[in-house]
Amino acid sequence: MSSTEQQLESRRSGAWASSFLWATGRFILIGAVTFLGLLAVTFFIGRVIPIDPALAIVGDRAPAHVVERVREEYGLNLPIYQQFLIYIKDALQGNFGNSVLTTNPVMTDIRRVFPATMELATFGTLLGALFGVPLGVLAAVKRGSIIDQIVRIIGLVGYSVPIFWLGLLALLVFYAKLGWTSGPGRIDVVYEYTFTPITGFYLLDAILQGNWEAFRNIFSFIILPASLLGYFSLAYISRMTRSFMLNELEQEYIVAARAKGLSETRIIWGHALRNAAVPLVTVIALSYAGLLEGSVLTETVFSWPGLGLYITNSLQNADMNAVLGGTIIIGTVFVAINLLSDVLYRALDPRTRPR
Repeated sequence: MSSTEQQLESRRSGAWASSFLWATGRFILIGAVTFLGLLAVTFFIGRVIPIDPALAIVGDRAPAHVVERVREEYGLNLPIYQQFLIYIKDALQGNFGNSVLTTNPVMTDIRRVFPATMELATFGTLLGALFGVPLGVLAAVKRGSIIDQIVRIIGLVGYSVPIFWLGLLALLVFYAKLGWTSGPGRIDVVYEYTFTPITGFYLLDAILQGNWEAFRNIFSFIILPASLLGYFSLAYISRMTRSFMLNELEQEYIVAARAKGLSETRIIWGHALRNAAVPLVTVIALSYAGLLEGSVLTETVFSWPGLGLYITNSLQNADMNAVLGGTIIIGTVFVAINLLSDVLYRALDPRTRPR
């Protein structure tokens, strides 16, 4: 290799390293600013609502000197900017105070209930992607046909019908009338002494323990709410898949592939869908994040002991530490998944890589 070629290679390496560092710094900066904004919003919401944090801790009938002592202990008598700085420091340490409802540290409660929400959202996303992607591809290939119209109607219903109404209807039909599934809850009480949670993901825990009776019982509880969330995920994923596939099927490389005599199946699934899969990864990731933060009504209808139900019960009991702590965790996870999907998009799409 000549000296000129070595210099060019060195410049390329330097440009790539500089571009990578800039992208990493931008990624960290966006995450930090977004997280700070989330903390600011939750902090000021906690201060403007007509609920005194000190009274929520000690009760309305507590003596004045007790209320004042609590204010001093929690820094509620300090200027608002100092309270905000303390709030940021505690949040970074995972300290959201104690729950008035359970008397436990909020982070301890979140560690207990969040796996249930993740299990439900993960199952729902898997169902949505498993059925949504093929339906979207089929709708794009059969554009304008009755199949396309049916898929679009399925998506429209998924966007339009309230999830709590569908949840109640599903319980009435599949649980109360047909008896195909179990009702509200996560596991029958009879398994409390034979099933030991390990990871918090009950289906996985049952497999690890080889407890197949508990697995069937857990599955009978999760299948209905997960299918409901999966349907709403399917509506979003199928619509976006259809849009991406229509765009790919109009590209010149598809015309070239057909001219070469490739089969339609290979063109659709091996070429068009492969290219559409790049933005589709982002869509599925955002759908997963949406189910994590939007499963509150589903968990309430099905009495699913996850973070959504925890926040709902805390809000009904004016337990603002738990409400704000849960909101911060959900917001943080949503931001993290958004940033991760952006990284995956850049990794999968060669056009976005530094040269």
